[in-house]
Amino acid sequence: MYSVVIKRSSFFLLFFLSIQLSFYTNVYAFHRQRVICKYVIDGDTIVLTDGRKVRYLEINAPEIPHKGKGGEPLGIEAKRLNELLVKGRVIEILPSSVKPYDRFGRVLAHCFLLNGKLVSEILVRKGYAHVCFFERPDKFARRLLSAQKSAILNKRGIWKINFTTREPYYIGNKRSLRFHRPWCPLGKKTSKRNRVIFYKREDAFMRGYCRCKKCLP
Repeated sequence: MYSVVIKRSSFFLLFFLSIQLSFYTNVYAFHRQRVICKYVIDGDTIVLTDGRKVRYLEINAPEIPHKGKGGEPLGIEAKRLNELLVKGRVIEILPSSVKPYDRFGRVLAHCFLLNGKLVSEILVRKGYAHVCFFERPDKFARRLLSAQKSAILNKRGIWKINFTTREPYYIGNKRSLRFHRPWCPLGKKTSKRNRVIFYKREDAFMRGYCRCKKCLP
């Protein structure tokens, strides 16, 4: 009789402790973690010494050549600046509390230098990345948009290069915060309630919209 009670008590105690451990592990995961960057993949992705890949939140850097594809203008330069900032250094990451990982298993996080500077903000301000929200904008969104406006107005980095065919207008989607070329099927599907028209692609970027991956405006 007593042995049964003890076994049950032990079971519930272990169950309770496992829940607590899981809770504290998850809470810790959404707080700043001090880590070391082992190497840099490109302008918005790094690898830590513990093997985790980290994808910077809320920005997109130009693609570098890979898998037989030529890459995009200033992709190599964006990677070099990212290397200069974080490679081999102790940094801090703040994982997303909404979506901790992307579909490739990479940690989605903001990255900070030990002096408190936000790495993605530096990349955006110098024109080596643009703002792109993959989830709802967080508390760093305003800083990133301010940096992007500065880069656009001063024509830094990607903003001084005309590397895409211009359109007479672009279709923005207020819900997804993406904008499309007028002929893009995804743009045409945008409901009137969510639709906004931009006559310059820079105007869309100034408002925090990110270009569609299909039509690449």
